[in-house]
Amino acid sequence: MESISIGLLGLGTVGSGVVKIVENHQDKLTHQIGCPVKVRKALVQELEKERDLKLGREVLTTDPAEVLNDPEIDIIVEVMGGIEATKEHLLSALKQRKHVVTANKDLMALHGPELLKTASENGCDLFYEASVAGGIPILRSLVDGLSSDRITKMMGIVNGTTNFILTKMTKEGSNFEEVLKEAQDLGYAEADPTADVGGLDAARKMAILSTLGFSMNVDLADVKVKGITGVTGEDIQYAEQFDYAMKLIGYAHRDGEKVEVSVEPTLLQKEHPLASVNDEYNAVYVYGEAVGETMFYGPGAGSLPTATAVVSDMVGIMKNMRLGVNGKSAVHPQFTKKLKESSEIKSKHFLRLHVRDEVGVLSKLTSIFASHGVGFEKILQNPLAAEGAAEIVVVTHQASLDHFEDILMELKDEETVHSIESTYRVEGGGKA
Repeated sequence: MESISIGLLGLGTVGSGVVKIVENHQDKLTHQIGCPVKVRKALVQELEKERDLKLGREVLTTDPAEVLNDPEIDIIVEVMGGIEATKEHLLSALKQRKHVVTANKDLMALHGPELLKTASENGCDLFYEASVAGGIPILRSLVDGLSSDRITKMMGIVNGTTNFILTKMTKEGSNFEEVLKEAQDLGYAEADPTADVGGLDAARKMAILSTLGFSMNVDLADVKVKGITGVTGEDIQYAEQFDYAMKLIGYAHRDGEKVEVSVEPTLLQKEHPLASVNDEYNAVYVYGEAVGETMFYGPGAGSLPTATAVVSDMVGIMKNMRLGVNGKSAVHPQFTKKLKESSEIKSKHFLRLHVRDEVGVLSKLTSIFASHGVGFEKILQNPLAAEGAAEIVVVTHQASLDHFEDILMELKDEETVHSIESTYRVEGGGKA
């Protein structure tokens, strides 16, 4: 094999990073795989756009078919985003026995099983390390490094935008809207940040992580999602007062044959390994029955960190090409998906209420919680500026989700409760 040719679908931030790594690390790539690597074609939106890349004009095209149907191209690298049209492009490539690398978590969360099945049927590799947590090699670690273990829990900060926002709100006392605007100005948040701040981006990544970590097909619809748009400065102040850190946490837990997967703002005890992960950084905490606790930490986005994961997948495919073992690494899910009922999902809960400031209110609230077998771990009461009103903040002991939801329904009907201001999951130290 004299050389290996790459076809790029997309030449934006990540695609440009891939080209730069291929150009600048050519000696290492050649050493690892035994022959040069070259970018043969790259799909772009604008041919005349100024680019800081050493690519000839003949390499660029606006026609996907010129990349997908080129018989000289061995590997298709998809870094353009999109879902339905992109899926068709990758299916076309796989059916032509071209290997695929993608950084597209949206696509893999929705259509991963179909694409992986097509790859296997055509003797192709489909790698997607860059789809979760940028430059952190978490997927490869689950598939290879921890393949002999039984994963019971994964918790992750897998969206850098929301982590940046919550870090700034915590450190500077800024409100959500102010920090979101700053994140957009710095390029951490999109012009339309809904997928990030609404938790959907993290949910897609947790579906992928859960499918691999638990070896069962976890769909995006199986992930319970709550974003950070409702998080207030008051919530963060109380979290700090109780010695917690507020983070958007992707949570996946397996008990026996059943799993739960969620993304939601969570109060973490300060000693938890994820509590100190700040700004735009990502981290994934994994608990295995044999290995115990491990954590993977690093930049979750950006041109070169994400491109590093893409090129690592390319190298994996190219090594398989040299060995003649492409399409044989995929392992189909071992277990049938079984989701926990709400009665089986248990955690501590943070709850902030506005109530009447009068004798007996706290006793009524305590009675409501006690009737469902739920006690208080921490409780705080402060007067509000409004006459005759008070704020009560509690952290419960461990309670099932169905009991907590029943409590919330009763509190809404309780005449002494003005409003339920916020509720959050609470997670303790690192142990499962």
